[in-house]
Amino acid sequence: MKKEVISGEGVPQSTLPFSPALKVNNLVFVSGQASVDESGKIVDDNFEGEVRRSFENARKILAAAGLDFSHVVQVRNYVARQEDLVEFNQIYEEYFQPPYPARTTLIGCLGTLLKFEVDLIAYAE
Repeated sequence: MKKEVISGEGVPQSTLPFSPALKVNNLVFVSGQASVDESGKIVDDNFEGEVRRSFENARKILAAAGLDFSHVVQVRNYVARQEDLVEFNQIYEEYFQPPYPARTTLIGCLGTLLKFEVDLIAYAE
């Protein structure tokens, strides 16, 4: 099994021990993306801002792999507060269209540091 680290211009970096994404055969596994800048520093924002920054970080990683959101087959979302779920679903539909990827959404699991995080798996043909 060959593992290829996905990196490139605009891909957020981290001082933590993980790769932004790994390509293994035809699958790209994108690590959890939060509201961070390119250096990995957390950018505190309102809920919408954090969701959009997280998805845009995921977009940059997918682009570095030659992919986009249409290649995504699974999405896992982590929403800090249940009250934000309706707004989250509205934003989500701006990034994903039918047929939607398989999806899991966990609520109340982030503590107080983040309002949102997302990780995903994409298929590279």
